[in-house]
Amino acid sequence: MIRYFTKGIISLLFFVIVGSSPSFSNNHDTTKNPDTRADSNVAVNLPSLVDAVRFPDAVTLCGVRVPLEIQDVRERLEKEMLLALWDRAQVILWLKRSSKYFPHMEKIIREKNVPPDIKYMAVVESALRPHVRSHRGAVGFWQFLRSTGKRYGLRIDARIDERRNLFRSTKAACDFLTNLHDRFDSWLLAMAAYNMGGYSLSKKIDRQKTDDFFTLYLPAQTQQYIFKIIAAKLIMENPAKYGFAFEENDYYEPFSFDRVNITSSRQIPVTLVSEAAGIPFKQVKDMNPEIRGDYLSKGENTVLIPDGRAEGFKERFASLYGEWEKNNSGKVHMVKRGENLSLIAKKYQVSLSALLRMNNLSRRTVIHPGDRLIIQAP
Repeated sequence: MIRYFTKGIISLLFFVIVGSSPSFSNNHDTTKNPDTRADSNVAVNLPSLVDAVRFPDAVTLCGVRVPLEIQDVRERLEKEMLLALWDRAQVILWLKRSSKYFPHMEKIIREKNVPPDIKYMAVVESALRPHVRSHRGAVGFWQFLRSTGKRYGLRIDARIDERRNLFRSTKAACDFLTNLHDRFDSWLLAMAAYNMGGYSLSKKIDRQKTDDFFTLYLPAQTQQYIFKIIAAKLIMENPAKYGFAFEENDYYEPFSFDRVNITSSRQIPVTLVSEAAGIPFKQVKDMNPEIRGDYLSKGENTVLIPDGRAEGFKERFASLYGEWEKNNSGKVHMVKRGENLSLIAKKYQVSLSALLRMNNLSRRTVIHPGDRLIIQAP
């Protein structure tokens, strides 16, 4: 969809909200127990993999007991535990990222009244990385497909992809899972449906005459999915048991920020935000992974900046914007019937790439009669 702009003075409305940083209620805080702290022998005295699959008597997920007395169930869980523990570097990254993102996820999960174990789904889905894209086009922390993300209120277009936004995507995932739980009356089946689709799961239940996850014959990927989540939970709730003896400063710091809300009548370069906040362009993009490209779109935008940088932001931004506007006022072209981007660029003797850049468009953008484009003089 094309975005168009009109000449005029930008209107800016700022609301500064100091972002809170929920405390990390970390079940794997090894500093409180000196017996679990790292020592010089940890590299050569890793726990036995055989010990790793000697599970406690009560293994649960979302309050549901895992029936380890069923041989097939035990074998599948052992497999996923061993595979996870084989990739120790990946588990270390899970644990480090968890302190950065789990506090915010946990807060949303509590507010949405879904089981706290749901957060381990995001570990399995994306390893807690916002930019991950699957071969099917699923994106973000919770790996939403475009259609599903839009159904649950996520903005996904050429400028913003909220599947990468920690807060918006977590809320959408909780809403999606709640709807699946209402449908199947089981959090395990809701998670299975999240992976394979509700319609496909309903057919399996009807044909097999059972709604018990552990006795359903499901696609291999979905069977593995639930057991991967259980394995992630077991490891991350007790990392020292599995040879990950972290000290407090080994974890990444919780994600803390200030919010600045900007309402504008035209697109705004991200560089203005970074300069006003006194941080690199990259840091703005890293803190706001949902922003696509180098511009904020017109209308309302909420941008996260480092904690403490909101003070004086409004004044600095207004000054920077005024200077930028003087140098980038350009001309405005109203699109006429039969015109395309190449013809318009040729008419004004500017390169197509420059025209696209000035209007934050791509070569695939479809323009329509009446749309307005900024044309900078050659």
